[in-house]
Amino acid sequence: MPSHHININKTFSKPLAEVFNAVTDHENFGKLIGTNIKRIKDGDQHLNGLGSIRQINITPLPPFEETVTDFINEEYFEYKITKGSPIKNHIGRLKFVQNGNSTQLNYTIDFDMKLPIPLIGKIFKNTLEKQISKGLDKLNR
Repeated sequence: MPSHHININKTFSKPLAEVFNAVTDHENFGKLIGTNIKRIKDGDQHLNGLGSIRQINITPLPPFEETVTDFINEEYFEYKITKGSPIKNHIGRLKFVQNGNSTQLNYTIDFDMKLPIPLIGKIFKNTLEKQISKGLDKLNR
């Protein structure tokens, strides 16, 4: 069981399709959270869908890759780190639900640190959680 867990719940005053597309588009998500993200492999049936690979560049770390492992259009998006990164057992899950005129998103991330350095996992978790949450808030502007 991963030792670190992030759980972000957001409600957007936008249609489901708009929120889903904004968050699951790799480059757009990178802009939202202020991180250099680019798609390096298209998905099987959807550009950013199942099988799609995105490369993430966070200075000063070396680039790492995330692969989309499950995708249900306008409903569910799941990815895992598949190359590089100072973390392991990383899995991100995004669940989208239309609720009247708004869209609800539940975004969870589970991971372990590769290096057993005290407190580094907690610092990484808090930084990642704040960065994603702040970026998602931009969708309601």
